Amino acid sequence: MTLEFPSPSWQDYELVDCGEGEKLERFGDFFLARPEPKALWKKALGQGEWDKLTHTRFAPGAGFGKAGKEDSGTWDRLRKMPDQWWIRYGQDGPAFRLRLGLTSFKHVGVFPEQAPNWEYIWRSTREIREKQERIPKVLNLFAYTGGASLAARCAGADVTHLDSVRQVVTWAHENQDRSGLQDIRWVVEDAMKFVRREVRRGNTYQGIILDPPAYGHGPDGEKWKLDECLYEMMEGVGALLAEKDSFLVLNLYSNGFSAALGETVVREALRLGARAPVQSGELALRDRSGRVLPLSIVVRLSR
Repeated sequence: MTLEFPSPSWQDYELVDCGEGEKLERFGDFFLARPEPKALWKKALGQGEWDKLTHTRFAPGAGFGKAGKEDSGTWDRLRKMPDQWWIRYGQDGPAFRLRLGLTSFKHVGVFPEQAPNWEYIWRSTREIREKQERIPKVLNLFAYTGGASLAARCAGADVTHLDSVRQVVTWAHENQDRSGLQDIRWVVEDAMKFVRREVRRGNTYQGIILDPPAYGHGPDGEKWKLDECLYEMMEGVGALLAEKDSFLVLNLYSNGFSAALGETVVREALRLGARAPVQSGELALRDRSGRVLPLSIVVRLSR
């Protein structure tokens, strides 16, 4: 099992401190304090230092943190800052821009721990292009604001970006345009419906990326529950993934899942042998004092 972190050369992001159920992060020029249930230890910095640095702090609603529920909250401004701003990612590999914003669900438009996945997607896409001498097709499911889509497009992939929330897809489109990229295919649909239809059509992709939520809803009210739907989804993904010169990235945030469990789901759903090149691990952040904050599980298949 591996443990991966964003490169310290990413100048527009930093985990400053974490502890006591919170994390203090710098996005570009602005410092944000947000809830973080996995930060079980004491803060390294005193509360006075946090208050001095923090531009805004997220105050969760009454139901925040309950299983399957993430109530909206509010941002308490301590210092002047805009509602929306831009940051840059990358230089020598994938390079793009991301619009950030203060949403009512504590999210800001990027999950920084995903940076190692962006690098992997970029490298894998380039390798397939060089090997096949044709444009790889990459499908990004539950694609949010599109960091993974942009990484694949930077490497020259034919990218299909799918999310069930139209406003989020519009946000991803803005990120594409500001990054000087174009021609990503945008799809607003339920991921399971899309995968089933693509399987019936006999379509295949050289790269498939999934970052499913624990709970979710499609645009027509379709219900998604990770425990109940993941295995079927992965079976469909297995039918869509090219048998040769292809890659898969599965990212999981659910607290009930482990890297070993995620790897077993992939191996079983795709009917892979024990020697198939599947890797699993955790994506994490490291704060200024060197402490590790693990945030998600990742499973990757390269073949």
